[in-house]
Amino acid sequence: MAFFQLLVAGLALSARFEATRPIRIVQKEVTKLVMVPAPAPPAASAEAVVARPPLPEPPAEVPAVAAALPPPSPLPTPTMADPRCEQLLTEARQARVAGDMGMAIVKLEEARGRSPEDPNIQFELGLVHEAMGVFDTATAHYEKVFQMGVAGAGSLYARAAEKLRDGFETEVLLGKLALGRVRIFNDPNDEAGQRVVLSIPVEKAPGVEIELKDLSISVEFFNRSTRDGIVPLEDKSWVAQKWLSEHFAWVNGEETLRMTYLIPKLDQATEHLFGERSYYGQVVSLLYNGELLDVQAWPRDLAARSRQKAAAGPEAPQPPEFLDKDNLPPNFDPNQPMVLPSR
Repeated sequence: MAFFQLLVAGLALSARFEATRPIRIVQKEVTKLVMVPAPAPPAASAEAVVARPPLPEPPAEVPAVAAALPPPSPLPTPTMADPRCEQLLTEARQARVAGDMGMAIVKLEEARGRSPEDPNIQFELGLVHEAMGVFDTATAHYEKVFQMGVAGAGSLYARAAEKLRDGFETEVLLGKLALGRVRIFNDPNDEAGQRVVLSIPVEKAPGVEIELKDLSISVEFFNRSTRDGIVPLEDKSWVAQKWLSEHFAWVNGEETLRMTYLIPKLDQATEHLFGERSYYGQVVSLLYNGELLDVQAWPRDLAARSRQKAAAGPEAPQPPEFLDKDNLPPNFDPNQPMVLPSR
């Protein structure tokens, strides 16, 4: 019995001793090789286009005789012996580029009085008269430079020869084709909305021949919005146009284009959301063969907003004429402005 009690006491002490010993956890890293197949390179796409710069061509073999010769030197521009003439020529070129042909001619005539046979002055006179459309006088000046030959005119000889050979393809119509006084009929109480009718006359000087295919009129319309201020035209379908003459005869040197601009009415919900729109003004541009000849803007502050810029001339542009129902043409119907009044 005593032995059994000693055995139980020993087991109890052994269990208590094991419970008080710290537990050690050992972590080991085991390297495992995993075989992953390498991805195949992507196939070239059929839509891809690769562009490479061109390779320089190998230099051609130059004959020994040609390699020994120096390259030809360009013809020099004739020098001017008189410093005052050179200054006048520079001032004349500046005036020509600025569009002041009158000042250019004054400077060149003074220079020609000092050096009447100078090719630089003769050639510049040809350029000025060509820009003015006086082609006979321009041809005469180019002919004088051409007669001087290479020895007398230098590089100007070839340029004068090109002018005489090619001639003058287009006629300068600045001052010979212009806009007349634009007439405006504004009807804000039309049933469909606000209707504006523009009558745009085009005036032609007597004796001037023009190609109708090269003539165009550009009109930029502007609205006033209660939300966005001054805004350009939103929809080109609001504009209808018609020349009053089916066959241009230039009676009294004038033909007229009529443009009708209709701003449709908006319902109350759309007007509240996008703002109320009303007609503000327009910019009318006259172009011939792509060249801007005349511009009229009304109100005039629209000239700064327009793509076309009018050159400042000696005279102020004519303000438009605002028409009312008392001075419209006979039988004019604002609801059908494209229909000609009966005669």
